[in-house]
Amino acid sequence: MPRVFSVALPPWLTHALRAQRGPVPWNAVVRGALAAGPLLLAAVLAGRESVGVMAALGAMLAGINDRPGSRRTAVHRIGVPGLAGAAGLVVGTYAGEGLGAVPLTLILTALGLLAGAVSAVGPVSSGAGTQLLVAAAIGAGMPLPEPGWQRALFFLAGAAWLIALRLALPTPGALAHDFRFDGERVAVADVYDAIAELLAAAGGEQAGARRAALTAALDHAQDALAGPRLRRYASSSAERRLRAQYAAALPLAEAATALAWAGDALPARTAEGPRRLAVAVRTGEPCGPLPAPARSVPGLRALDDALLHAAETFDRGGKQTGGKQTGRKQTGGRKPGSRQEIDGKKAGDEHGAALHSDSGTNPLDRGARQTAHKGLRLRPFRTKALLRTVTGPGGREYGFRVALCYGASAAVAQALHHVHWYWLPATAVFLVKPDLGPLVSRVLNRAAGTVLGALVFAGFAAVLPRPEGLIALVAISGALIPVATRHFAAQTAVVTVLVLALVMVGGEPEASWSRIGETLLACAIVLIVGHLPAPGQRGGNVRARLDAATDAAHAYLTHVLSGADDRAARWALRREAYRKLAEARAAIDRAAAELPTLARHTEGTDEVAATLERLVDTTTACAVHLDDTGRLTPRHTERLATLLDELVEQRERAGLADPPADLLSA
Repeated sequence: MPRVFSVALPPWLTHALRAQRGPVPWNAVVRGALAAGPLLLAAVLAGRESVGVMAALGAMLAGINDRPGSRRTAVHRIGVPGLAGAAGLVVGTYAGEGLGAVPLTLILTALGLLAGAVSAVGPVSSGAGTQLLVAAAIGAGMPLPEPGWQRALFFLAGAAWLIALRLALPTPGALAHDFRFDGERVAVADVYDAIAELLAAAGGEQAGARRAALTAALDHAQDALAGPRLRRYASSSAERRLRAQYAAALPLAEAATALAWAGDALPARTAEGPRRLAVAVRTGEPCGPLPAPARSVPGLRALDDALLHAAETFDRGGKQTGGKQTGRKQTGGRKPGSRQEIDGKKAGDEHGAALHSDSGTNPLDRGARQTAHKGLRLRPFRTKALLRTVTGPGGREYGFRVALCYGASAAVAQALHHVHWYWLPATAVFLVKPDLGPLVSRVLNRAAGTVLGALVFAGFAAVLPRPEGLIALVAISGALIPVATRHFAAQTAVVTVLVLALVMVGGEPEASWSRIGETLLACAIVLIVGHLPAPGQRGGNVRARLDAATDAAHAYLTHVLSGADDRAARWALRREAYRKLAEARAAIDRAAAELPTLARHTEGTDEVAATLERLVDTTTACAVHLDDTGRLTPRHTERLATLLDELVEQRERAGLADPPADLLSA
């Protein structure tokens, strides 16, 4: 037989070829088509092309941040970067009009330092920093007749128009319910589906991946339900019901994680209950009879109790009574339409009767009520914590790199005496954006996407009528952005076509070939600056996120071993630990796909993250066992001791600081 040779590509190249998958977000496609194109058309008809260019730019950048999720989350995700972009336009316009090349470059470099440091806080802050710098470059380098404050207003109007579309247009198929909460409904249903998948994968090789998927689903639902609001608490019955259903999923996720940790395969019927609950969330219909698992081990007993609590929550429609369960006794058979014992299992054993006899003393119900009512985060974001992140190792590293790349590209662009020099620093901003992947991957995709987009636009510009053909091209490109965001090269190509069409409508000549040259120059600048030696230790963002994950795991383990009966606090600590771990893992994966000269600075951190994940999983198993028996088995204590020892050794090999002393003595 012929020998088959396989070539293993290096990580930095495989990342550049990787693309996200999923169904086409048709609602986002419709919003994209109705955003920049119609705004530009209205401005052209009014004879204010430059105004339309600014509004369309605001809508385009808002479209890049228009991701799946709830409407309230979209307001925050789109609105905050929009405000930052408007501020950048004001600063860039007035600085470009009143300063020479050298002081202007210094101002832009300082903005790069600030925006880069802020980008370390999270995705929304990263988007805000990016729009701040892009808009500042456009304001300083794009010749438009309007003053800076008017440019900012029209830019904000474009972003606000997309937000209005996001709030007003219902998702297809969501009109049967309160369509205002269709994003939250999908997110909560996905949590129950992820729980079912984890239960089905228990004892198999996919259990770890399913647990990570459950973490992602819980994070997404938590963000969807905790978006910005005018009132502190939920003001509608639909939202209260969804918050209660999310809170009811937390003990189910805890029990499923403990069962997966045990490593034993489970009967297929074990996953059926969460699947039916997921369908009930999506349809708004009763969940129907739920198969009850055999109460043979602590994890299954916890799952059984959590299923009963979820069924009661769905029966109440999310209403938290605060007293005894209405019209229901737990010592007899299961209520039809809520939950049903199968295979002849005895209904209501002593443990279940004692646990559920009174919701006022039931820690499961009390914790769910507190979680649904008081909020889904243990600690709200504090100013001091944000400042520590911005000024910490990750913020300093990002800020230094962004400032150097942004300032150097602005200086080179002005030194070349190019009239419209803003493209070079704006391109550099997208290349150094920290959450779009490794440096070389971003550079390769940006270069390929720009070349493709410029060639496509040159072909269309040669045959399309003006300006109507260009306006149609802007609308089509806006519709393609939600699909193109799955790969950075595709997104770059679509955005390049859209921007070139905008600037031509604004009165500039066709500039496809010069844009290619400027993009390649920006790629070279970013590659050189990105690999220069930097003050301090490289990999600061990875180390900072691993330290945050270690602190969160420590807080969770300490709470569980203390024997505290506050379920709401325990679930919040568990969510925070897994969220911090997911953020650390994402940063580690990006760093591992860099060129070897950069990847070596974070060697060994993936082992630390894996140990922390096993530690948090073991802590969850301990919590479930303590609820059931009040004490830990030798397997639990030995596993905790082994993991803590491994954590110390791995952090030392990775060059990280020692973990908290009280964590080692837990």
